Amino acid sequence: MAFELPELGYAYDALEPHIDARTMEIHHSKHHAGYTSKLNAAIEGTDLDGKSIEDILTNLDMSNGAVRNNGGGFYNHSLFWSVMNPEGKGYLSGELKDAIEVAFGSKEGFMDAFSKAAATQFGSGWAWLCVHKGGKVDICSTANQDNPLMPGIGCGGTPILGIDVWEHAYYLNYQNRRPDYINAFFNVINWNEVEKRYAEAK
Repeated sequence: MAFELPELGYAYDALEPHIDARTMEIHHSKHHAGYTSKLNAAIEGTDLDGKSIEDILTNLDMSNGAVRNNGGGFYNHSLFWSVMNPEGKGYLSGELKDAIEVAFGSKEGFMDAFSKAAATQFGSGWAWLCVHKGGKVDICSTANQDNPLMPGIGCGGTPILGIDVWEHAYYLNYQNRRPDYINAFFNVINWNEVEKRYAEAK
């Protein structure tokens, strides 16, 4: 079974004014589509063919650049689209809110730490909120298309929220103002989805 480019579940312009339609269209239909097709090419005919993306990344041979880069790109973007939503986003609550307050003191403390991880990631990469077995959460950043599922990368655990800080994710609208893009991201987080992922992963 080849991997398929996931649907967004909303229109390209649905996240405006925070994330513009042109960026979303290029990001999804060109960048994510490219990672998807290159991942399929990289695993075709190998023992990875037919495995879930989580299984592939968790047991990854980190020297396999084609699967590392394109598998990471496929997984990271799939999560990214799902944790954003123009409406019906919900709000931070329940066990996830409790875990965030234990780890960061408050929602504002979490936002500060997440923003710092995203803003200080040098060059291309991602910032993540991850959950460990038992429910503890922490924040880390990774380079390029690496993510915390991969062996020895980042904070470990399961990523439940991620922000793409590659320039293609924001440059059309924000140019070099990465902090403005990060602030805008908080307006489109789908907390219902993040909480669902937290409950499944903890």
